[in-house]
Amino acid sequence: MAKKKARQAGKSDSPKRRAARGKGEKIKLVIVESPTKARTISRFLGSPYTIEASLGHIRDLPERATDCPPEYRSKPWAYLGVDVENGFQPIYIVPKDKLKQVQKLKKALQSAEELLLATDEDREGEAISWHLCEVLQPQVPVQRLVFHEITREAILQALRSPRQIDENLVRAQEARRILDRLFGYDVSPLLWKKIRPGLSAGRVQSVAVRLIVDRERQRMAFRSATYWDLAAECLAPTGAHFSAQLVSVNGRGIPSGKDFDPQTGQLKNPELLLLDQPAAEALAERLRGKSARVILAEEKPYTSRPSPPFTTSTLQQEANRKFGFTARYTMQLAQRLYENGYITYMRTDSTHLAEEAVESARQLIESQYGPEYLPERPRVYQTTVKNAQEAHEAIRPAGHPFASPESLKDVLSRDELRLYDLIWKRTVACQMADARGRRMTVRVEADGAVFQSTGRTIDFPGYLRAYVEGADDPDAELADRETLLPPLRVGDSVLLETVEPKSHVTQPPARYTEATLTRALEELGIGRPSTYATIIDTILERKYVIKKNNALVPTWVAFAVCQLLEQHFPELVDYSFTAQMEDELDAISRGELHWVDYLKRFYYGDGHPGLKRLLEAKIAEIDAREINRIRIGRPSDVGEDQPEIYVRIGRYGPMLEWGDKRVRLPENIAPDELTPDVAKTFFEKAEKEEEPIGVCPETGKPIYLRTGRFGAYLQRGTGENGEATERVSLPPGIRPEDLTPEKALELFRFPQNLGSHPETGEPVEVHLGIYGPYVKCGEATRSLPEGKSPTEITLEEALQLLAEPKSRRRRIAQLRELGPSPVTGQPVRVMSGRYGPYVTDGQTNATLPKDVSPDDVTLENALQWLAEKAQREAISGKKKVVRRRTKKAG
Repeated sequence: MAKKKARQAGKSDSPKRRAARGKGEKIKLVIVESPTKARTISRFLGSPYTIEASLGHIRDLPERATDCPPEYRSKPWAYLGVDVENGFQPIYIVPKDKLKQVQKLKKALQSAEELLLATDEDREGEAISWHLCEVLQPQVPVQRLVFHEITREAILQALRSPRQIDENLVRAQEARRILDRLFGYDVSPLLWKKIRPGLSAGRVQSVAVRLIVDRERQRMAFRSATYWDLAAECLAPTGAHFSAQLVSVNGRGIPSGKDFDPQTGQLKNPELLLLDQPAAEALAERLRGKSARVILAEEKPYTSRPSPPFTTSTLQQEANRKFGFTARYTMQLAQRLYENGYITYMRTDSTHLAEEAVESARQLIESQYGPEYLPERPRVYQTTVKNAQEAHEAIRPAGHPFASPESLKDVLSRDELRLYDLIWKRTVACQMADARGRRMTVRVEADGAVFQSTGRTIDFPGYLRAYVEGADDPDAELADRETLLPPLRVGDSVLLETVEPKSHVTQPPARYTEATLTRALEELGIGRPSTYATIIDTILERKYVIKKNNALVPTWVAFAVCQLLEQHFPELVDYSFTAQMEDELDAISRGELHWVDYLKRFYYGDGHPGLKRLLEAKIAEIDAREINRIRIGRPSDVGEDQPEIYVRIGRYGPMLEWGDKRVRLPENIAPDELTPDVAKTFFEKAEKEEEPIGVCPETGKPIYLRTGRFGAYLQRGTGENGEATERVSLPPGIRPEDLTPEKALELFRFPQNLGSHPETGEPVEVHLGIYGPYVKCGEATRSLPEGKSPTEITLEEALQLLAEPKSRRRRIAQLRELGPSPVTGQPVRVMSGRYGPYVTDGQTNATLPKDVSPDDVTLENALQWLAEKAQREAISGKKKVVRRRTKKAG
């Protein structure tokens, strides 16, 4: 045994380690998550440190039972990868794509006499370090390094104060991972059986979907109301003009949007005066040109304080508002900034700033803005994070002093610089003096009608000089924020020069955007800000939600999923219950709650049925037919003695159901747009499609105009009793409403034989396809040039087209021009390409979503798709290059 140990010791004593020992150095292996982070740290740590990357987690739960080690594959819980029968022990495996990296790390460890784990300081980072120890089994001392910025000072400080791996943080991460696996892997199969294959459920994602669906339900239940008021242009004694709005008539207030019930459209307070158009016009006529007396002129000072420095959530929200960045893209940019040493750690709930950061900001404020912009004492921001171990610093520029955005213009990409500039300004502004100003209110009365005008003056801009939330140009925003009123006193007389009636319509609650959904989840305490980008990506990928002008619109499948979970598993999508889960995970990380006890209570129950028994009881109880239909409107909206209208989730998409009638529902219509009246129009259209538009004089068969999954088409014949039918697609440029029986008959002439190929003898034909007309000879096809009519092409022209190399011909045609791009300055066009319709701004091309017609595309839609495509290309570093195969010489 002693000889065996001696051999093992000799084997581990590598040549590199012996060489280093000869120089009196002690090799230290530092492991971080990413190669970028490793490269940045290597700039500060030379010999004797070796820096390697783990490439994220080096092991995880198996994705399926077949990925488990052989001894576990037959276990009933193998599909979970968690032994739920014996203390919820996870079965970890090293994925195939990580085996090579693990071997590399093991080899590097053989040359080291100390292992330093420098992964991120949150739960995930702690768990990565723990997994590294479990897999590498180091026989040398192990230390945990923690730093929140990758700067020389921070790294040296971490080396001076290492610690051990925090087991509580690891258990909290492990409990979260197992909880999410139990939730997702047990609830998702139920969705596959009852709704549709390929769906998924999740502890946070299902609640996020419910939030979006609930907001859409509010919009569907919303009833708009119209109200009128008056806008006056007033002339003060000084000759200055100001605007005022009617607020009351004879003591009765004029309502605003908030005074109407969103579900009935009726006034909440009958004491208010609701003007209609005739009354508003008559009142305007009566007051126009009259003299009004000032009855109120007051001025009150106000103070505005700066917002705290960025957390993960607020950074995502502000980047979305200002730049239109998605949560995922913001985090990718921030990750690169952090790993390259430009900002502090970007996954944080804390608004705390280190003393050196505050000092750096204060020095910058005094030198760049002047001493009057510097408060007497530093500002301290309190965080509401319960887990003190995870209360890192806020997101701020790294180092001391902060690098100015101007100094990084040649170093960072355009979007990296924009995000860094945002972080820099917010950090500096949070330590600046308050903004001070005055708010003015003036009321004038004429003939019982009272008009009000408000103004604001900024006396001292304070922090607004550096940063205005939601705006890119602080100076321009400061000017916009000021509304000056002329000096007026009570009793002064002003002239109502013009008085115009104004109509207003109440608006439904706005849909969630990525920014507002992130804010809602954070306010409810659901999930962690570091996971929001992944959650939003998941619900978009699963088609629970689509984007429409930056808004998140739920699909009908999302409605069905919410119905199932709300009716049969209400706790799982209850906002307070889900937030409580996060509190309990925090309690585990603080050592106040045992992770196995928590998982056992969640899965098996404790005085109430846990997830496992609940699923067993519900699987036979859930009626898939009822779950998959969503009622549209209210019974009273359809009409007396009429069946209700439903949307039914079908195998091939949503269908409308009205009694025994069925009709396909277009996928591009948003749920709140589908009222009973709109639904009836689809049934009327379907009935018209059952009526022929004409009869073919040659065959005597009826001709129908119908709509399919790929657009409008013509059908000759009924197809009844096995009768053969002929179909032809409507080519681009022919609208269904413009189609006459004569034009329809012309289209049935295709495919048309033009003659025979002089060399092969095969027929040359002209066809109509969903992407336009084309000629065909054998297997060869060529699209007709734009503007060339298929009825006019000759055999000679067709042969000329067929003779051209196919690779040089592309089915590209401009369908529409939407307007100029603010990014490139070139026109934004909707094009018909070889692989379908797309939009382009001259530099970037973006494919249209499958459920969007080229006729429905707006400039806003196109700019959003182009921005998202440009972001994806920026992340990958460059556009894809198509490499063509070439024959080898010889």
